[in-house]
Amino acid sequence: MHKPHLRMFAMLATAGSLASCNFAPEYRQPPSTVSQNFVQRPEGQRLATEIGWREFFGDPRLQAHIAAALANNRDLAQSVARIEQARARYRITEADRLPQLNGSAGGTRTRNPLNSLGFGDSLGGGGGEQPSAIEFTQYNVGVAVSSFEIDFWGRLRNLSDAARARFLATVEAERTFRLSLVSQVAATYIAIRSGEERIALAAQTLEARREGLRIATRRADAGVTSNVDLDQAALLLTQAETEIAELRRTTDQSRNLLAVLTGGPIAGDLPAGRPLADAGQFAAIDAGLPSQLLANRPDIIAAEYQLRAANADIGAARAAFFPNISLTGSLGFASPVLGNLVQGDSQSWSFGGALNLPIFDWGRREAQVQVSRAVADELTAAYQRTVQEAFREVSDALVGRQRYAEQLAAQERAVAAQARLARTARLRYDNGISIYLEVLDAERSLFAARQQLLALRAAQLQNAVSLYVALGGGLQERVTAPPGVAASTPQ
Repeated sequence: MHKPHLRMFAMLATAGSLASCNFAPEYRQPPSTVSQNFVQRPEGQRLATEIGWREFFGDPRLQAHIAAALANNRDLAQSVARIEQARARYRITEADRLPQLNGSAGGTRTRNPLNSLGFGDSLGGGGGEQPSAIEFTQYNVGVAVSSFEIDFWGRLRNLSDAARARFLATVEAERTFRLSLVSQVAATYIAIRSGEERIALAAQTLEARREGLRIATRRADAGVTSNVDLDQAALLLTQAETEIAELRRTTDQSRNLLAVLTGGPIAGDLPAGRPLADAGQFAAIDAGLPSQLLANRPDIIAAEYQLRAANADIGAARAAFFPNISLTGSLGFASPVLGNLVQGDSQSWSFGGALNLPIFDWGRREAQVQVSRAVADELTAAYQRTVQEAFREVSDALVGRQRYAEQLAAQERAVAAQARLARTARLRYDNGISIYLEVLDAERSLFAARQQLLALRAAQLQNAVSLYVALGGGLQERVTAPPGVAASTPQ
């Protein structure tokens, strides 16, 4: 390569390597304002992030629903598309830091009348035929760098860093949505299973009360009991009928919601589900330490990436106060003869530079710096609020894990005691010791206690799901970053 070529491209490479200044403030992770430990009852030896959702959820039918939701949910598809948008924006800003090389080739043929050039009849001396026009032919080929900004002050680098941080924040936001989707599917599925078991209980109770009403009718017709006992038996029946209608309504609505979450009906036969009382519903997990939430919760990681992006924006805004220096250059060949186009004598080149120095803009750049700082302050508060909310969610779920266990144990004792009372009330009534109102109250209380027990079991399971998600849950499916972009936790 000829020396002019080397000089031009060496100049561009050297100018690019000089971009070393950075006016972004040094990033510091905001201080945490939460306790250093959770108040918890030990359970399990592994962190939630070490347990994938397929391992955590023991119900095979629930696993099938979660897999379908992660594959087909339309809101999740939008979230993935937002990742691709952020990925492309990052690539655009990264490309702006490098010289853009454009190639060109062309040819022209021009004819100019002599009169238009001012020669008149002055050409030619003798009596020969005079030309009426001059014709030109020109061919050219070359490459050019147009307006390459030398990033002395780190403006382009900070813009690229901000775009990268926002891209990674979008990836973490998508992880947050996936966890939320898993939680929604699990909660909806548990509500359906709870509804089915409560409907089954109500159906059994309904049959028993229909038989009780039939017996009460026969006894009233025979004059053994009064119509008051008959009406009370009818009240017990209507209570069960009302309850089962309400349960069917809410359960069917939950099925409709689950179909939306999973992206539509699931093809094929589903495996059998586990009963609510099954001990293998979920894997046991350890809550760990509050400080681990900063590295495990995708919403916290996303909030920190957004804060890093705002920090880089400050650097880009500060760099606007300094001169903008750009270079241009071209290298090519030009010749009137196509066959001689790429010969040494046909070579052409040019390079140059421009400097744009801001002088007075009525405070616009200063205001932009203030905006960037205010955004960073806002995102700092948002980050700390996210950390506080994460700590609260985990603490609530840990409290729920302990208190639901205590409440369930007490409710099981209450159901057993209520069942004994109902049997005693029935025996007392059959032996003429008490009135039917005592039976009515006892059986109504027993039915409500059993329904409450099933509702508590469902609430305990949903609390376990909430704890898994609040701790950052483990997901097998992860969105990958583009080459050279680490998607790890901010350091």
